[in-house]
Amino acid sequence: MGTVTFVDETTAGDRDTAFGLEIAEERLTVGELIRRRVFQEVAEFNARSQAQVFQGLVQPENTERVLNGYALRTPRRIDPEIQAARALKAFGGNGFLVLVGDRQFTDPDEEIDLALGTEVTFLKLVALVGG
Repeated sequence: MGTVTFVDETTAGDRDTAFGLEIAEERLTVGELIRRRVFQEVAEFNARSQAQVFQGLVQPENTERVLNGYALRTPRRIDPEIQAARALKAFGGNGFLVLVGDRQFTDPDEEIDLALGTEVTFLKLVALVGG
């Protein structure tokens, strides 16, 4: 069992604090890695009883973008299955890139070797202003 470190970056140069997730397997598909990451962030959000701002890979339904995440219009629990489906759809539509080392993964069925100390970067694409 090892820890995979997730880092979120944007094309604008922003870099969020890294966080780790324990993964027992030595290889996982890109899609499964995205799914596990989303399930972890949703579980952490749902565990905070008074949380109103979701900080995650993709925007949940019925939220608005705020400085540090997505504000829920009405307090509720987020469904991890729906959120994982949204993340996989965003990945397929180039909403973000998945990078491991100097390699970009584009296929959700492609397998990633999860060596000790693997860092996975999720590069969120930011729309250009005026273009």
